[in-house]
Amino acid sequence: MTKHNLKLSFISLLIMSCSAACAQGQDINRSEWKLKSQRKEIAPLGFIDSAVTYEGKPTLVLAGGGKEYSNGYWYTTVNTEPGEYFQFHANFITTNIEESNRSVLARIIWQDETGKKIGTPEYPASFPAGTNGTWNYIKQLYKVPKDATKANIELVYRWDANGVVRFAGPSFQKTTAPKPRIVKVAAIHHKPRKSTTQENLVQFSKFIATAARQKADIVCLPEGITLVGTTNDYISASETVPGPTTEFLGKIAQKHNLYIVAGILEKSGDVVYNTAVLIDRNGNLAGKYRKVSLPQEEIDGGVTPGNSFPVFDTDFGKIGLMICWDVTFPEPARVLAQKGAEIIFLPIWGGDVTLAKARAIENQVYVVSSTYDMITAVFDQEGKVIKEAREKNPVIVVDVDLNKQTLWPWLGDLKSRIPREMPPQKAVQ
Repeated sequence: MTKHNLKLSFISLLIMSCSAACAQGQDINRSEWKLKSQRKEIAPLGFIDSAVTYEGKPTLVLAGGGKEYSNGYWYTTVNTEPGEYFQFHANFITTNIEESNRSVLARIIWQDETGKKIGTPEYPASFPAGTNGTWNYIKQLYKVPKDATKANIELVYRWDANGVVRFAGPSFQKTTAPKPRIVKVAAIHHKPRKSTTQENLVQFSKFIATAARQKADIVCLPEGITLVGTTNDYISASETVPGPTTEFLGKIAQKHNLYIVAGILEKSGDVVYNTAVLIDRNGNLAGKYRKVSLPQEEIDGGVTPGNSFPVFDTDFGKIGLMICWDVTFPEPARVLAQKGAEIIFLPIWGGDVTLAKARAIENQVYVVSSTYDMITAVFDQEGKVIKEAREKNPVIVVDVDLNKQTLWPWLGDLKSRIPREMPPQKAVQ
């Protein structure tokens, strides 16, 4: 049997299951949840399934039914209280869906007493990205807008011909206000001159101590701190990771109880990478990122590109690392943000500050740059400079609240919309 025939058989079985389940369970939650689509021509298949359950309860099913353009949702309306906080939660499991972040989502539309829309819709985040065959969840906490006494909740499936999603346990419950999740991020603006690698490290350690006195949780240093201002080249400046520099930085991090991000040159066998290392509060090497986007000058100098964009868990949240030329392209920051990075740290020699702002805006993340020839700064999700370091004030420490929601005029929470509305992978390959 061909792959095409297998898909047709699967769809036929699903339609049969839908007919049986709909006939058997007409009254199951029908008073609470109803099916809807923008147009009947693009409506997905939908039924309430008492056979496949979650914790013993029926699931709300939507399927493409062989239509690439299918788009529709289950919906219900619940009461809310203006100014109070409500937690949305729903579980879901997918089968045969290519990009669940685009095809499976929830939407909350605020309404007043008359049913009129209030403000902008909300798009709760998915955790994780809807792996096929595994139960996942959608969850987010919201402050109910002024005058919004109701919320219309939609559980959506769209734009995948052959997939199936089952939603389970949707709830929207009143809760307490979230506590701020404050992180003190620091960045250093310093360019050593006529120096050595060891002298560079000593100089930067003094600035780290300054940040530590201001209770910084994490400090970002520039790119190539073991190379700048010395007579070394990329190859002669390279060392193993872990190695002498990570050991030196580890002692500083442990002494001051903070994380350190720093750009160095890494030697691994015959290969040299432009690498950013992450040192944790205990002085251990918590991770490293090898620069993926290399300018021709580094290629000519014998540097090899990395091939992945890892994210790292810290005790305050998830972070990502980029290095210099990476900021020129949208892909590195986009991948890090899609993997859950809440702050992107950017050790950079020099570059266009507009690009750093763009990466912050288009991914709705904080960006922290540490540089020699660009500005050293902390950028918010609107691309605005919260604070900038200069030669006369080389150390900045900024409080950022990772639980703060940024709302844009007409768009609402853009961060939650991005994965739902970005181009599909098949369109950009």
